[in-house]
Amino acid sequence: MGWFRNLAARFRRRDEEEYYDNDWEDEEFTHQVDYTNKEQRQDYVKNCLERLADATKELENLTFEYDMVTSYLKDMEEIEALPPEESEELKDCAKRVSLLQDSKTNFMERPRRISDEKYQQMERIGDDVEEGYKKITEAEDYQKLIKQDLTRLDGERHAYQYRKNEVMGIIADTRGMAIICVAALGLCIVLLLLLQFFLDMDTRAGYLVTAAAAAFAITIIYVKHVEARKELHRVETGINKIILLQNKVKIRYVNNTNLLDYLYLKYGVSSAQELMNMWENYKIERIEREKFRKAEIDLDYNERELLQILKRYQIKDPAVWLHQTEAILDRKEMVEIRHNLIIRRQSLRRRMDYNKEVVAGGSQKEIRELVEKYPQYAKEIMSAVEEYEKKFPNNKS
Repeated sequence: MGWFRNLAARFRRRDEEEYYDNDWEDEEFTHQVDYTNKEQRQDYVKNCLERLADATKELENLTFEYDMVTSYLKDMEEIEALPPEESEELKDCAKRVSLLQDSKTNFMERPRRISDEKYQQMERIGDDVEEGYKKITEAEDYQKLIKQDLTRLDGERHAYQYRKNEVMGIIADTRGMAIICVAALGLCIVLLLLLQFFLDMDTRAGYLVTAAAAAFAITIIYVKHVEARKELHRVETGINKIILLQNKVKIRYVNNTNLLDYLYLKYGVSSAQELMNMWENYKIERIEREKFRKAEIDLDYNERELLQILKRYQIKDPAVWLHQTEAILDRKEMVEIRHNLIIRRQSLRRRMDYNKEVVAGGSQKEIRELVEKYPQYAKEIMSAVEEYEKKFPNNKS
């Protein structure tokens, strides 16, 4: 099989650039499964259950993040729903904090390593920057591996398809040769009959030679044909297995792409390296700003007062608003922040819907349809489902 691996490798090298640009998120791989074949049927059911497990795990993570974003939006609603007198008190305190912050910024007028916007962003997400960097790095590395897997699988699928065409050509050739041999045998027999009856020649030896040659040729052709048929079955089985793998990896590619998009949106970056650069610059800038912060007693006092007011109104994460006083004072700023949170929540909802309806729902539907279509295998299929539920008791299918 060395020549076959070399052929697959050539296809991978030839198509690598092309498939790195493929939109695997939109591509839907199709496959054919012989449900009467036990091995293919079990692989198919196992594939459905694995997709269901992946989707359920993804949904748990997404739900947690979704609830957190929702809590931020509820904090905004609490602030905007304050009675006029309490709202005025909050705005007065927020205004004092905002003015003191502006004075501090002017005092610190100098070349900056990081913009104020990015600095405030890093302050808001500082507690989970390292975790975010780890998540983005893992997702980026995993994305590369997924692309490599898809490229490799595509190359192997092309190689199998190429081999399938070759084998089908051999089968067609053997059929043609068989027809030619039969025609040649008939012609030889006619010729020998003419020689025997019209020229009174002894053609017994000719009959023997013709029969032996025909038997030898037909045997070789038959053996070649049978071997080609077996090879065709092996190649088609290999193609089906590769397509099943492609569909599984493609779902992981979609989830990982959505995860990367969300993480980039959440942290306001386009790569893990950009986030780490921002984080390192932020730490240096923070040290320098702390030197001046110590002298700003009034700012510290007013910030504590603002926190107390926010805690009084049951704001879940009041510290966030220390760096978003403009949102308290300016409705446009509040709308912009809410818009960003809504976009994040919509992104999470799309991912949740995809995993729940497309991946999990599709897997469950496929298993149900398989049981309904092939009731003779229902017991075996349900046994696999029960085994899966024992391993993943929270992933009831």
